[in-house]
Amino acid sequence: MKQQTLAVAADENAGFEQYRRPTKRDVFLATMEKIVPWTSLCGVIEPHYPKAGNGRPPVGLERMLRMYFVQHWFNLADAACEDALLDSAALRRFVGIDLGRERVPDATTLLKFRRLLEKHKLGEALFAKVGEALQAQGLKVGIGTIVDATIIGAPSSTKNADKQRDPEMHQTRKGKQWFFGMKLHIGVDSQTGLAHSAVVTAANVHDKHPLPDLLHGQEQRVYGDCAYASQGKLIQAKAPGALDLTNKTVRSGSPTEELERMVNRGKSRVRSRVEHVFAVVKKLWGFGKVRYRGLAKNATRAFVATALANIFLARRSLQA
Repeated sequence: MKQQTLAVAADENAGFEQYRRPTKRDVFLATMEKIVPWTSLCGVIEPHYPKAGNGRPPVGLERMLRMYFVQHWFNLADAACEDALLDSAALRRFVGIDLGRERVPDATTLLKFRRLLEKHKLGEALFAKVGEALQAQGLKVGIGTIVDATIIGAPSSTKNADKQRDPEMHQTRKGKQWFFGMKLHIGVDSQTGLAHSAVVTAANVHDKHPLPDLLHGQEQRVYGDCAYASQGKLIQAKAPGALDLTNKTVRSGSPTEELERMVNRGKSRVRSRVEHVFAVVKKLWGFGKVRYRGLAKNATRAFVATALANIFLARRSLQA
C-alpha cells in the first residue's frame, strides 16, 4: 500500500476537524464503492481499452470508469467533472486520486473514454453485465414485465452553426403539448422493480413498436399504460403465455365506465413501479435532457444511466 502524501492528509483533515460528519455525498459514494461490480464492468471494457507500451501510458481503466460514473451521478459535463474532482476531496477519494502524486484526468481524457464506449456500443454491454450481476445476487427476472417509455428532451433551437435541429431527434405530441427529443423505452420486472431491457428511439416512434424488444419471452403477465392497449398480438408473438394486463381506454359515458376505471387503477398499482426507474434516471441523475447530438451518443448514456439506476434501486438488497 502506498504511503499517503501531504495532499491526502490535508484532504482527510488529519483528524483536526473533529465536528465534521459524513455528508449525503460521502454516504452515497461509500455505498456505491461497495455494491458496484467494478471487476465485472471493467472486464467488459478491457478488451477495447488502450494498452500500455504504445506511447503515453493510459490512465487506469477502473479509475476512468469511476470518473465516468461520477459524471452520470452528478450530471456533469466533461470539464465540470474535472473541476469537481479538483474541488472535492470526497470525489477524489472515490476515484482514487492523490494530488500529491498525480493529476486529475482532464476533460479530454474523459471525452476519449466516453467516445470509446460509444464506438464499441459498450453502454448496452454494461447494462447487460449489471443485470447479470444483480441476478447473481438473487434479484431474478420474474414472470411479470411492466413496459413504458419516457421522453428525453433535446434543444429545439436552430441558433447554431448548422442552423438546424438535431436531425436524429424528432417531435411528438403528448396530450396538448409538443416535445422534441428522443424516447427511452424500458421493460421492468414487476416484482423487483428493476429494468431488464431498454430501447432508445426518436420521440416520434410510437411506444408499441419496441414492445417485443422489451419482453424476455417468459412472461405470464404484461403491464402497460393505454399506449399499449390492443397490442395483444405483439405480446403473444414474443411471450405466448403472457396475459395482457395493459390499461384499456375508458369510454366516457359508457355504462361500465366506473368499472373500467376501477380495473385500470388496480393495474396501475403494479404499473407505477416503472416510474421509480424513470425518477432515478431523470431526477436524480439529471437525464431529463440530452447532452450530445445524435441518438448513438445519448443511447450510450441512457443505457449506463439505467444500469446505475438498477444498482441504486437495489442498494438495500445488495448491502444485505
